[in-house]
Amino acid sequence: MSETIYTDFIPLRRLLDQAGDYGALMAEYGRGAEVKGAAGRLEAELRRALDGIKALGAGACSADEPNDYEAIRKLCAGGNAPAKRIPDLRERMAGAVLGRFAGCTLGAPVEGWSVSDMKRLAGYNREPFPPEDYWSYADQPWGLRYEADTRVKYTRDHMDGVPVDDDLTYTILGLLIIERYGFGFTTEDVGEIWKELLPYACTAEDAALRNLRAGVAAQNAADIDNPYCQWIGADIRADGFAYAAAGDPELAAGLGYRDAYLSHRRNGIYGEMFFAAAEAAAFTVNDPIDAIRAALREIPANCALRRDMEWALETGPSIADYAEARRAVDARFPGMHPVHTNNNACLTVFGLMLGKNDFTKIIGNIVAMGMDNDCTAATAGSIAGAVLGRSGVAPRWHARFNDRIRTYIKGYPELSIEDVISRFVRLAEMRMEK
Repeated sequence: MSETIYTDFIPLRRLLDQAGDYGALMAEYGRGAEVKGAAGRLEAELRRALDGIKALGAGACSADEPNDYEAIRKLCAGGNAPAKRIPDLRERMAGAVLGRFAGCTLGAPVEGWSVSDMKRLAGYNREPFPPEDYWSYADQPWGLRYEADTRVKYTRDHMDGVPVDDDLTYTILGLLIIERYGFGFTTEDVGEIWKELLPYACTAEDAALRNLRAGVAAQNAADIDNPYCQWIGADIRADGFAYAAAGDPELAAGLGYRDAYLSHRRNGIYGEMFFAAAEAAAFTVNDPIDAIRAALREIPANCALRRDMEWALETGPSIADYAEARRAVDARFPGMHPVHTNNNACLTVFGLMLGKNDFTKIIGNIVAMGMDNDCTAATAGSIAGAVLGRSGVAPRWHARFNDRIRTYIKGYPELSIEDVISRFVRLAEMRMEK
């Protein structure tokens, strides 16, 4: 596959800003009508250019990266046998759920921050970096996240329950999808529950939700006005399906596919399939990297994500710390958006390799790497938690949850964590009993 060549649009954005500033100046000089005409002509040219760029990828797919499930399966190695029984299922399920909630909540106050800014915050707080506990202070503590919880609620001394986050909201939504429709749910079912229960979404999910509400069929909702279809949004939705399919990576990947297809394409789909498989496999192994290797067999052999995961596994043993991990990913993916699937997946693998079986080191290192670090720490926390169990997740990471998680799902503002764990256990046992 040819090298990805990104175009830097920052100079163009600067020109647009400058045009706007000069337009304001000329309006003040009494030439506002002429400026309005020039702006209209510029907008028309930009729209023509945008249409031309979008047309380049009409129906984009390749033999190595299909979107059709059956075509994908033909390119997967497979061979992951489903577990018939997981003796310590509840212990591991609790670890996975609590681990996800902890990783996400640790990363949330510094989501997308630069490494240097996080280090400065740790220094200001007089806390170690990478972090070993929740942040004691977050900037703009009065600010709202997801129109629900103030940022101060994500800090150590003000936490009372798991605060709202989209990564965790989709975990609960996955539970609701399977409880309502069963393991045979369809992409159309996912679309229906999104329209009913999601008040809003971000990036690819927002594009799909807007299209659904405009009457676009679920099978086509990812294909209109959606440049985010290979971003990380699908793989953060994998966990609920992985928990229900605990011990069965192939089933988990298939469930993830049906969910991802609503909003993503190509490597965006494979991201959810990959991490659903990894998390399902984590319930039956004793090393998180064994779960990663099992998940490789559930995505196309020559897709970009598979190649990037193999690179991360080969490179990981030589990575000394979080800073080196970030430099390696920056060097491999120059120009890639910081919330893309592939670069963040590599950081997730590096964090698991650095932390080994130490939950705190895993999520602390991953948050310190930056990029979409609430997502990556949540995913890694889920994998590590499923391997280590509840006892492997130190109490400081979940004591302040007080058995409560908050979401922005309509009708589900707050749930009991222990009840959520029990419901996932019931689904997993139901699958294994068949």
